[in-house]
Amino acid sequence: MTLLILGLLLFLGTHAMPMIAPNVRPAVVANIGIMGWQAIYSLLALIGFVLIVFGYSAAHPTALVLYNSPLWFKHLDLLLMLPVFPLLFAAYLPGRIQQITKHPMLLAVKIWAFAHLLVNGALTDLLLFGGFLIWAVAARISLKHRSGVPVQGAPAHSANDAIAVIGGLVVYLLFLFWLHRALIGVSPFG
Repeated sequence: MTLLILGLLLFLGTHAMPMIAPNVRPAVVANIGIMGWQAIYSLLALIGFVLIVFGYSAAHPTALVLYNSPLWFKHLDLLLMLPVFPLLFAAYLPGRIQQITKHPMLLAVKIWAFAHLLVNGALTDLLLFGGFLIWAVAARISLKHRSGVPVQGAPAHSANDAIAVIGGLVVYLLFLFWLHRALIGVSPFG
Protein backbone atom coordinates (compact mmCIF):
# COMPACT_ATOMS: atom_id res chain seq x y z
CA MET A 1 0.00 0.00 0.00
CA THR A 2 2.96 2.30 0.67
CA LEU A 3 4.12 2.17 -2.96
CA LEU A 4 0.62 3.06 -4.15
CA ILE A 5 0.38 6.04 -1.81
CA LEU A 6 3.89 7.25 -2.73
CA GLY A 7 3.09 6.87 -6.41
CA LEU A 8 -0.15 8.81 -6.06
CA LEU A 9 1.58 11.57 -4.12
CA LEU A 10 4.34 11.83 -6.71
CA PHE A 11 2.16 11.56 -9.82
CA LEU A 12 -0.74 13.69 -8.64
CA GLY A 13 1.64 16.02 -6.80
CA THR A 14 3.51 16.87 -9.99
CA HIS A 15 0.21 17.40 -11.77
CA ALA A 16 -1.07 19.55 -8.89
CA MET A 17 1.99 21.83 -8.94
CA PRO A 18 0.17 24.67 -10.75
CA MET A 19 -2.49 24.61 -7.99
CA ILE A 20 -0.32 24.26 -4.91
CA ALA A 21 2.86 26.05 -5.95
CA PRO A 22 2.23 28.12 -9.09
CA ASN A 23 5.58 29.92 -8.85
CA VAL A 24 7.73 26.78 -8.91
CA ARG A 25 7.51 26.13 -12.66
CA PRO A 26 8.50 29.66 -13.74
CA ALA A 27 11.39 29.67 -11.26
CA VAL A 28 12.71 26.30 -12.41
CA VAL A 29 12.28 27.23 -16.09
CA ALA A 30 14.22 30.45 -15.46
CA ASN A 31 17.08 28.42 -13.95
CA ILE A 32 17.31 25.36 -16.18
CA GLY A 33 15.07 26.13 -19.16
CA ILE A 34 11.85 24.63 -20.41
CA MET A 35 13.51 21.39 -21.56
CA GLY A 36 15.03 20.88 -18.11
CA TRP A 37 11.66 21.47 -16.46
CA GLN A 38 9.92 19.08 -18.83
CA ALA A 39 12.58 16.41 -18.23
CA ILE A 40 12.29 16.65 -14.43
CA TYR A 41 8.49 16.85 -14.52
CA SER A 42 8.22 13.88 -16.88
CA LEU A 43 10.66 11.78 -14.87
CA LEU A 44 8.83 12.43 -11.59
CA ALA A 45 5.44 11.74 -13.18
CA LEU A 46 6.76 8.53 -14.77
CA ILE A 47 8.24 7.32 -11.47
CA GLY A 48 4.93 8.12 -9.78
CA PHE A 49 3.00 6.22 -12.44
CA VAL A 50 5.25 3.15 -12.14
CA LEU A 51 4.87 3.22 -8.34
CA ILE A 52 1.07 3.43 -8.76
CA VAL A 53 1.01 0.43 -11.08
CA PHE A 54 3.28 -1.73 -8.90
CA GLY A 55 1.77 -0.50 -5.64
CA TYR A 56 -1.80 -1.11 -6.75
CA SER A 57 -1.10 -4.56 -8.18
CA ALA A 58 0.80 -5.60 -5.03
CA ALA A 59 -1.74 -4.25 -2.53
CA HIS A 60 -5.04 -4.91 -4.31
CA PRO A 61 -5.32 -8.70 -3.84
CA THR A 62 -5.27 -8.35 -0.04
CA ALA A 63 -6.94 -4.93 0.25
CA LEU A 64 -9.80 -4.36 2.64
CA VAL A 65 -13.12 -4.33 0.77
CA LEU A 66 -15.13 -1.32 1.93
CA TYR A 67 -18.26 -1.89 -0.16
CA ASN A 68 -19.77 -4.14 -2.80
CA SER A 69 -21.81 -2.59 -5.57
CA PRO A 70 -25.04 -3.96 -6.97
CA LEU A 71 -24.60 -5.93 -10.17
CA TRP A 72 -26.41 -3.34 -12.30
CA PHE A 73 -23.69 -0.79 -11.45
CA LYS A 74 -21.44 -2.66 -13.93
CA HIS A 75 -23.84 -1.66 -16.72
CA LEU A 76 -23.87 1.93 -15.47
CA ASP A 77 -20.07 1.86 -15.36
CA LEU A 78 -19.85 0.74 -19.00
CA LEU A 79 -22.26 3.50 -20.01
CA LEU A 80 -20.40 6.18 -18.05
CA MET A 81 -17.10 5.13 -19.64
CA LEU A 82 -18.47 5.67 -23.16
CA PRO A 83 -17.48 9.38 -23.47
CA VAL A 84 -14.10 9.04 -21.72
CA PHE A 85 -11.91 8.21 -24.73
CA PRO A 86 -13.63 10.69 -27.08
CA LEU A 87 -13.02 13.37 -24.42
CA LEU A 88 -9.36 12.35 -24.17
CA PHE A 89 -9.03 12.66 -27.94
CA ALA A 90 -10.85 16.02 -27.88
CA ALA A 91 -8.26 17.37 -25.41
CA TYR A 92 -5.73 17.30 -28.27
CA LEU A 93 -8.09 18.01 -31.18
CA PRO A 94 -9.50 21.55 -31.04
CA GLY A 95 -13.19 21.57 -31.94
CA ARG A 96 -16.64 22.11 -30.50
CA ILE A 97 -16.22 19.32 -27.93
CA GLN A 98 -13.16 21.08 -26.55
CA GLN A 99 -14.92 24.47 -26.60
CA ILE A 100 -18.03 23.18 -24.82
CA THR A 101 -16.28 21.10 -22.17
CA LYS A 102 -13.43 23.64 -21.66
CA HIS A 103 -11.09 20.96 -20.27
CA PRO A 104 -12.06 17.62 -21.81
CA MET A 105 -9.17 15.71 -20.24
CA LEU A 106 -10.18 16.74 -16.71
CA LEU A 107 -13.78 15.80 -17.48
CA ALA A 108 -12.60 12.43 -18.81
CA VAL A 109 -10.57 11.79 -15.64
CA LYS A 110 -13.54 12.71 -13.42
CA ILE A 111 -15.91 10.39 -15.30
CA TRP A 112 -13.32 7.58 -15.41
CA ALA A 113 -12.60 7.82 -11.68
CA PHE A 114 -16.26 8.11 -10.65
CA ALA A 115 -17.31 5.20 -12.88
CA HIS A 116 -14.57 3.00 -11.43
CA LEU A 117 -15.47 3.96 -7.86
CA LEU A 118 -19.01 2.75 -8.53
CA VAL A 119 -17.88 -0.81 -9.16
CA ASN A 120 -14.61 -1.12 -7.22
CA GLY A 121 -14.92 -0.95 -3.46
CA ALA A 122 -11.53 -2.00 -2.09
CA LEU A 123 -9.36 0.43 -0.15
CA THR A 124 -6.81 0.43 -2.98
CA ASP A 125 -9.58 1.43 -5.41
CA LEU A 126 -10.70 4.24 -3.14
CA LEU A 127 -7.13 5.54 -2.95
CA LEU A 128 -6.47 5.24 -6.69
CA PHE A 129 -9.74 6.38 -8.22
CA GLY A 130 -10.68 8.69 -5.34
CA GLY A 131 -7.27 10.35 -5.55
CA PHE A 132 -7.65 11.00 -9.26
CA LEU A 133 -11.22 12.24 -8.80
CA ILE A 134 -10.22 14.68 -6.07
CA TRP A 135 -7.27 15.92 -8.15
CA ALA A 136 -9.43 16.42 -11.29
CA VAL A 137 -12.12 18.32 -9.38
CA ALA A 138 -9.51 20.50 -7.64
CA ALA A 139 -7.68 21.13 -10.94
CA ARG A 140 -10.90 22.24 -12.66
CA ILE A 141 -11.79 24.57 -9.80
CA SER A 142 -8.26 25.93 -9.80
CA LEU A 143 -8.38 26.61 -13.54
CA LYS A 144 -11.57 28.62 -13.09
CA HIS A 145 -9.86 30.88 -10.54
CA ARG A 146 -6.43 31.28 -12.12
CA SER A 147 -5.62 34.65 -13.49
CA GLY A 148 -3.83 35.24 -16.72
CA VAL A 149 -4.50 35.14 -20.40
CA PRO A 150 -5.78 31.81 -21.71
CA VAL A 151 -3.35 30.00 -23.95
CA GLN A 152 -4.42 30.05 -27.58
CA GLY A 153 -4.14 26.63 -29.12
CA ALA A 154 -4.64 25.51 -32.67
CA PRO A 155 -7.81 26.77 -34.36
CA ALA A 156 -10.89 24.60 -33.93
CA HIS A 157 -11.76 22.39 -36.87
CA SER A 158 -15.07 20.59 -37.29
CA ALA A 159 -13.37 17.40 -38.50
CA ASN A 160 -11.56 17.16 -35.18
CA ASP A 161 -14.83 16.40 -33.37
CA ALA A 162 -15.55 13.52 -35.75
CA ILE A 163 -12.00 12.22 -35.29
CA ALA A 164 -12.32 12.50 -31.50
CA VAL A 165 -15.67 10.68 -31.39
CA ILE A 166 -14.81 7.93 -33.88
CA GLY A 167 -11.25 7.43 -32.61
CA GLY A 168 -12.41 7.54 -29.00
CA LEU A 169 -15.15 5.00 -29.57
CA VAL A 170 -12.75 2.67 -31.38
CA VAL A 171 -10.33 2.85 -28.44
CA TYR A 172 -13.24 2.38 -26.00
CA LEU A 173 -14.27 -0.82 -27.83
CA LEU A 174 -10.66 -2.04 -27.89
CA PHE A 175 -10.44 -1.47 -24.12
CA LEU A 176 -13.83 -3.05 -23.54
CA PHE A 177 -13.18 -6.25 -25.46
CA TRP A 178 -9.41 -6.68 -25.22
CA LEU A 179 -7.06 -4.03 -23.81
CA HIS A 180 -8.54 -3.72 -20.30
CA ARG A 181 -8.03 -7.43 -19.70
CA ALA A 182 -4.62 -7.47 -21.42
CA LEU A 183 -3.26 -4.42 -19.57
CA ILE A 184 -5.14 -4.45 -16.25
CA GLY A 185 -5.82 -8.17 -15.93
CA VAL A 186 -9.58 -7.76 -15.39
CA SER A 187 -12.37 -7.97 -17.94
CA PRO A 188 -14.91 -5.13 -17.74
CA PHE A 189 -17.58 -7.80 -18.17
CA GLY A 190 -16.27 -10.04 -15.38
